[in-house]
Amino acid sequence: MSDPKAEKLIELREKARMGGGEARIEKQRQQGKMTARERIEVLLDRGSFHEIDSFVEHRETNFGMDKKKFLGDSVVTGWGTIDGRLVYVYSQDFTVFGGSLSEVHAQKICKIMDMAVKNGAPIVGINDSGGARIQEGVVSLGGFADIFLRNTLASGVVPQISAIMGPCAGGAVYSPALTDFIFMVKKTSHMFITGPDVVKTVTGEEVTFEELGGAITHNQISGVAHMATDSEEDCLYLIREMMSYLPSNNMEDAPFSASADDPLRADKELDTIVPDNPNKPYDIRDVIGHIFDDGKFYETQELFASNVVVGFARLGGHAVGIVANQPMVLAGVLDIDASEKAARFVRFCDCFNIPLIVFEDVPGFLPGVNQEHGGIIRKGAKLLYAFCEATVPKMTVITRKAYGGAYCVMNSKHIRSDLNFAWPTSEIAVMGPDGAVNIVFRRDLADSDDPVAKKEELVNDYRDRFANPYVAARMGFVDDVILPHETRARLINGLNMLQNKRDTNPPKKHGNIPL
Repeated sequence: MSDPKAEKLIELREKARMGGGEARIEKQRQQGKMTARERIEVLLDRGSFHEIDSFVEHRETNFGMDKKKFLGDSVVTGWGTIDGRLVYVYSQDFTVFGGSLSEVHAQKICKIMDMAVKNGAPIVGINDSGGARIQEGVVSLGGFADIFLRNTLASGVVPQISAIMGPCAGGAVYSPALTDFIFMVKKTSHMFITGPDVVKTVTGEEVTFEELGGAITHNQISGVAHMATDSEEDCLYLIREMMSYLPSNNMEDAPFSASADDPLRADKELDTIVPDNPNKPYDIRDVIGHIFDDGKFYETQELFASNVVVGFARLGGHAVGIVANQPMVLAGVLDIDASEKAARFVRFCDCFNIPLIVFEDVPGFLPGVNQEHGGIIRKGAKLLYAFCEATVPKMTVITRKAYGGAYCVMNSKHIRSDLNFAWPTSEIAVMGPDGAVNIVFRRDLADSDDPVAKKEELVNDYRDRFANPYVAARMGFVDDVILPHETRARLINGLNMLQNKRDTNPPKKHGNIPL
């Protein structure tokens, strides 16, 4: 005998699962996009998703909206697991009113965010929305603000990750912007404050959706996003991989993952990786690949400010954050974009107890009128502030150049770095030999019968006397000078030694980082 009440429940569940209906679902797929629930299924462990608020409906009655209602409205919310660890998730459903945000849509997201903070688990938001639901007016705008507040309060408490899987426009962009990492899909995801039509009307500029706010634009030019993938599946898999490096909340350590990689492994290739010519570049990723577990490096913001490299890796099984100057791009100098990119990454790692490993080869800050007028002083101070403020274990390896103020900024001993190593190839000085000789020996060069030969002699003398790690080592600013192939073992030993590190900052409401 059938149970009418049970049948009614099953019927309503199926209705909620269909979102905006078969026709809209098919249109979504034709655009190369998955449905809201399909995305959750790919993101989470199989069968682990538990949905809530699937019977919620919007409350608007104007504009005939009382006759257009869908169970669950335009967002799917709930929780599940990634590699067995609890994760909260919301996924906007473009098949229902174009994923637009209504009052109840916002309330569903706020509920799941509140649960995430109370229970100490990450939040993953999958964005695919046309923005505020115009029919609901200011109520919809208020819903955005409610979400923004929770993004801010959750910042530094639980990791927040945003996946842009379609349009994200207007005020809607500020929720992802407040989260820790933004993933975008090439050609199908877009973020912008105002769309191409408004831009053309106001400024006369003609621009496509992709040029204005596509994945490559925000990964390479603006730096708003951290990852650009070829497909939605790739995007969701990369989020799963990132989660393996992150703790669930700010009170936990990142998950340990044992590796068969020998902690005493000493790759001799490291001994010849830095060229004899100090002006010749090399790829810092080659250094990273030889040192960390299994040669794996999860790089973020690869396309933006490539003169600095940031990302996650494992060292003796422990998750660590890496900040490294990249000699292959602009000789590894720090500029406005690189400073902001590295500073934000440092602060994220410090929020979530992830130790920092710095590889330094920096000739200084990028000179130029554009840099000065663009605020390189303030932007460089952000990176300095981030390293100074960080209390997680911090270690630096100087591979070659450490010149001027950039030496101080890149996690020097003076700003509470725990361990500082230098390779024999390192050059630690106020500036490079060439520039130093031009200043210190200006008169000698002017009075010389052969200024070219004299300068070469003085440069070589300066390099022998100062462009080496031993002056700094004698002062205790470098803890040890090591052979490159010893780096892995020394860093693992250092990390183990620092496992119980305790450091604090003076009591205060919060500092005033130079924004």
